[in-house]
Amino acid sequence: MATYAGPYSGEVTPGGTPDVRELSKLIITKVAVDPQMSNNCYVLRCRATDEQVLIDAADDAPLLVEVLGVSGASKVITTHQHWDHHRALKAVTERTGAVTVAGRADSAAITEQTGVAIDDQVEDGDTVEFGDARLQVIHLVGHTPGSIALLYDDPDGTPHLFTGDSLFPGGVGNTFGDEGAFRSLIADARSRTIDPAGRMSWIRDTVSPA
Repeated sequence: MATYAGPYSGEVTPGGTPDVRELSKLIITKVAVDPQMSNNCYVLRCRATDEQVLIDAADDAPLLVEVLGVSGASKVITTHQHWDHHRALKAVTERTGAVTVAGRADSAAITEQTGVAIDDQVEDGDTVEFGDARLQVIHLVGHTPGSIALLYDDPDGTPHLFTGDSLFPGGVGNTFGDEGAFRSLIADARSRTIDPAGRMSWIRDTVSPA
C-alpha cells in the first residue's frame, strides 16, 4: 500500500494527505473523501501478512485504489446502506476482486443501490478475518436496520471501534425522527459498545448527524 509519514493525529480532510496509525500488529490508514460529505474510509493492513481490508468504499475509487497500493484489498466492508458510504464499492471491487461484507439486514439495499452482491452477510457476534487480524461485528440497529460497527481488540493496546454513522462524539447517529429507531440505537450502543473499564479508543466517521 502507499505509505505516509508523520505522527498520527486522526485529522483528515478530502483532498488532503491520509493519516496512518501504527499498532503492533495492524496498520490503519484513514482517508477522507468527498468535500461535501467528508466521509472517512479506513484501510487496515495486517503486519504479519500484508493482507488488507477496506472499511467503507465511500467515494473516489482512484484514491482508494492508490491508498491500497499493490497489496489491494481482500475484503471491502460496508458499514451500512446509505449511499454516501458505498459510492466507490463497485469500482473498487472490480479493480481488486475483493470479497464484499455488510450487515445482513442492509445487504439487499446495498446491492440494489450499487449493483454489487454482498458475499458475506454478517450479523452481531460474527468475525471478519484478514491475515492474523480479526474484527468483531457489532450490529447496531437504528441508523439503518443493518448498520454494523467493527471492533479491533488490539492485543497490545486499547480496542478500536469503527462505527460508520451509528456513533458520534456525544451521542448516537441520526435516526431521522424515528423514536423507535432512536431508542433501539441507544440501547444497542449502551449494551454492545460501552466498555465499563473505559478502554475503548474510538475511531469514528466525521460526518455530522443531520
